[in-house]
Amino acid sequence: MKNIVVFCGSSPGYDPVYMEQARLLGATLAQRNIGLVYGGAKVGLMGAVADGALQAGGQVHGVLPRFLQEKELAHTGLTTLLLVDTMHERKTKMNELADGVIALPGGFGTMEELFEMLTWGQLGLHKKPIALLNINGFYDALNQLSQTMTDQGFLSAPNRSMLLCSNSIDDLLTQMENYKAPEKDKWLTKEKT
Repeated sequence: MKNIVVFCGSSPGYDPVYMEQARLLGATLAQRNIGLVYGGAKVGLMGAVADGALQAGGQVHGVLPRFLQEKELAHTGLTTLLLVDTMHERKTKMNELADGVIALPGGFGTMEELFEMLTWGQLGLHKKPIALLNINGFYDALNQLSQTMTDQGFLSAPNRSMLLCSNSIDDLLTQMENYKAPEKDKWLTKEKT
């Protein structure tokens, strides 16, 4: 993996461990010579993961909608900052630049980005590993919900297995390196009538 996109909150969260782990993830990516692709902002976990990578000598590529730059949220110390017009363009460009996805804790925006990448993977539009860094058990409920989706017949077991998870950065990166996408796309054939 040359570049990993990190989706995460523009807020720091209440527990300092979130910022600490975001910085550590950025530094770990840099130490492994993996470029960071992220949303381009200087605030919250977004700023922390970028700063962690930059301080460790890593390459950091931000993708930011112009309207957020106008609010003075842009990180000014990045390797590259690509400005786009819409949130959809942002996700598309981030997907183009990255070989894998990690979601840190975040709110609705983080969840929307994560689920779009999962959906694209489920439909066979990419075969990238998608992972949750489960800091403080943040993603326990999402993992349980995903299992409920499978148990109730709304998500196949192979597609459920696309969502990697660990509370350890090193373990998560190892899972991503060893990831094999499901062989079959969600919609294989039309049922014969």
